[in-house]
Amino acid sequence: MKLLSVVFSFRNEEGNIQELVERVHNSLKDSSNWKYELIFVNDDSSDQSENILERLQKDYPIKIINMSRRFGVDPCVLAGFRHSGGEAIIYLHTDLQDPPEIIPDLLKKYEEGFDVVHTIRTKRKGENKFRLFVTKIAYHLINILSDINLPIEAGDYKLISKKVLEKILNQKEFRPYVRGLSVWVGFKQAYVNYERQARGSGKSKMPLLSAGPVTDFINGITSYSLKPLYIGIFFGFFSFLVSILLIIYALYLKFNNLAIPGATSIIIAISFFSGILLFTLGIIGIYLARIFEQTKGRDQYVIKDIKDYK
Repeated sequence: MKLLSVVFSFRNEEGNIQELVERVHNSLKDSSNWKYELIFVNDDSSDQSENILERLQKDYPIKIINMSRRFGVDPCVLAGFRHSGGEAIIYLHTDLQDPPEIIPDLLKKYEEGFDVVHTIRTKRKGENKFRLFVTKIAYHLINILSDINLPIEAGDYKLISKKVLEKILNQKEFRPYVRGLSVWVGFKQAYVNYERQARGSGKSKMPLLSAGPVTDFINGITSYSLKPLYIGIFFGFFSFLVSILLIIYALYLKFNNLAIPGATSIIIAISFFSGILLFTLGIIGIYLARIFEQTKGRDQYVIKDIKDYK
């Protein structure tokens, strides 16, 4: 019988954990080919989540990985991946928006020979239209500016084979974009559609304009493309053309005695070029920050303790 590892990264999800565990168990209990382990990576929760998991360990194969402090979603996901022992690994959120009931569909695709099985959200209940619009724009921008083709409406919920996971974990990036790496590594990839539900208990830990989604968007672009750096060249050329036009216009006013004292044109020109310079420097700064993080050589996360099932 093959082992399936189901990885969860969570913080303060005491209202969802028990239902989540029961639903995962119910979706897999009739499988004759698979047994499972649940790996919960605790991103320094301050509620009763850990105590609930310890109680559930008596009845379910649950491994608890406690971080030493709050590190964020991606480092916790990587910690869960590195401590998984399954032939296939599934990651999903603990907020009950991603239904565990489609796990058998993911396993079926894996058994058909696919190494990565993405889930595609056909509907996203409980999310406002502005968030959906911004998210869709972000996916399109990542695909346009990066060298990967990230499936639109494909989130973190996916199955990855052990073979592919090893390739992902072998990458030396300090802040990897796991969602993109699952596409970048290649291999046979498939898709399963589902309707995303409204959040269960609690509030979202990642509002639209919070650090998490914004960082994911930046990582999605800068991890797989140098195109944003070339934008500086485009703006530089555009600025050069505008400056030539301004010089011609200024000389025309000068030679026709139409020039009058005033700072309007100077203010406009300075503001325009300063904006372009700051924008270009900002892009360069993002890449320099990623280089700086990479060269420090720090661990991606620190684990306080691991409580394994027996």
